[in-house]
Amino acid sequence: MELSGRGAYVITGPTSGIGRAAAFEVAKFGTVVLAGRDRGRLEETKRAIARRGGQAVTVVCDLSEMASVRHAAAEIAGLGLPLAGLVNNAGIYQLRATKNSRGWDMSYATNHLGPFVLTEALLPHLPDGANVVFVASGVEDIARVPAYKSGFRGGRYISAEASARGEWEPGGSARPGSDAYATSKQCNLAAAFAFARENPRLRVNAVEPGFSPGTRLGREANVVVRRVMLPLLSLMAPYIKYWSTPKLAGRVIAKALRNEADATGVYYDDEGQPMTASAQVRDAKFRARVMAETRALLL
Repeated sequence: MELSGRGAYVITGPTSGIGRAAAFEVAKFGTVVLAGRDRGRLEETKRAIARRGGQAVTVVCDLSEMASVRHAAAEIAGLGLPLAGLVNNAGIYQLRATKNSRGWDMSYATNHLGPFVLTEALLPHLPDGANVVFVASGVEDIARVPAYKSGFRGGRYISAEASARGEWEPGGSARPGSDAYATSKQCNLAAAFAFARENPRLRVNAVEPGFSPGTRLGREANVVVRRVMLPLLSLMAPYIKYWSTPKLAGRVIAKALRNEADATGVYYDDEGQPMTASAQVRDAKFRARVMAETRALLL
């Protein structure tokens, strides 16, 4: 396969929703490295990009399994492509908690631990000035009214080990899976800020893509919600504050990935404007603890 000399951009979770839309946008200016767990869906996305005149290569990567992530990172580095950026997009929201092969909570492993391992593994292969984008979520912030009204109670972090066990600070959400999702995204965002501070030669930022009913985050909902409510909500999304669509979110992510300014450690909202993270994530001591505990857990 002959690939152009343009920069190559790694995108996780690129086969549906926001990740797929972002992949189509990124393919307009570079080769896309599609990293996901389903080879068939990866190849279909690759063909879709080719039909639009873009170029892509696929790498199987299960973000919930650290061995798979490390193997994928080595494969990506071995492609010989001029890496120019990374988008940590893949994420899940489980209504019923499951475990990975090590017995770790699947949401925490997929949303935080996997992206953490992938980022650390690819950092040495990214040139100065490259962009790393973490797709975050405002539900980590208990002070955000839309998230609170939706039933979230912010990140409930106790420790990395407790999170891996699926244990969250008491007093959280009554909705199954919400504490796991919010906490994993809180750690994800804290890591983005910490990586930005640790790697001043790079630009590491985060994006809150807005609530997009058209993503696969709702794939565990019942059939009526999936087939009737979510499609209707997707049509309404562009006209509701804090809501978005995969296509709109993909554009914001692609713009952040093409950031040529010196901005780093910035958290962008669904319109590409700087926003504020939770008080906990803004606390440098909390970010340092998340980084140290995550690294200790992954040893």
